Amino acid sequence: MNVAEDLLIKAGTLLPLMEAFYSIQGEGFHTGKSAYFLRIGGCDVGCHWCDVKESWDANLHPLTKAEDIVKQIDETKINTVVITGGEPLMWNMNFLTKSLKKKGLQVHLETSGAYPMSGSFDWICLSPKKNQKPLDEIKPLVNELKIIVQNKHDLKWAEQQKQFVSPSCKLYLQPEWSKRDEVLPLITDFVMENIDWQVSLQSHKYMNLP
Repeated sequence: MNVAEDLLIKAGTLLPLMEAFYSIQGEGFHTGKSAYFLRIGGCDVGCHWCDVKESWDANLHPLTKAEDIVKQIDETKINTVVITGGEPLMWNMNFLTKSLKKKGLQVHLETSGAYPMSGSFDWICLSPKKNQKPLDEIKPLVNELKIIVQNKHDLKWAEQQKQFVSPSCKLYLQPEWSKRDEVLPLITDFVMENIDWQVSLQSHKYMNLP
């Protein structure tokens, strides 16, 4: 990386884009809705069950001009863009989100919250991880809290995290995919006893979508 590239990256006008694709939101509050997904490379949170580990190393993904990303999206018939990763908040999201919103698009974020907030979003989904906890600054801003559950202790973690989000925040428990048959009964029992929580499933995987 040269000095010029480094300056563009810091300004958020150059981003390591892993992939961009049109699909159906498979998780959480917006399940079933069409959206254009931008997967930004780079993540050091290190979830062992992550299903996109190839996103972790930002150096594997081409540095792409944010304006070119917006042009590509502008040619599609969509109204919602989901920025995901990796961990997108490792990068400056201000330029990209401002450009997308100028086009009249709804901009959503999926994040672990482990990095400082940047960008302007219409919907923020926080999926906090125990090994790199979310920063306090993002917790009051989130619209959706999604806890990935792989054992019963994650239900206690979920209740702890619930204390830090706003009362209007939607609360979801989602089974870790490889253990879904094992943990889904735990989740459903918990939701029936704690009615402020809802079940989230990775429905896009059942539909064989990215």
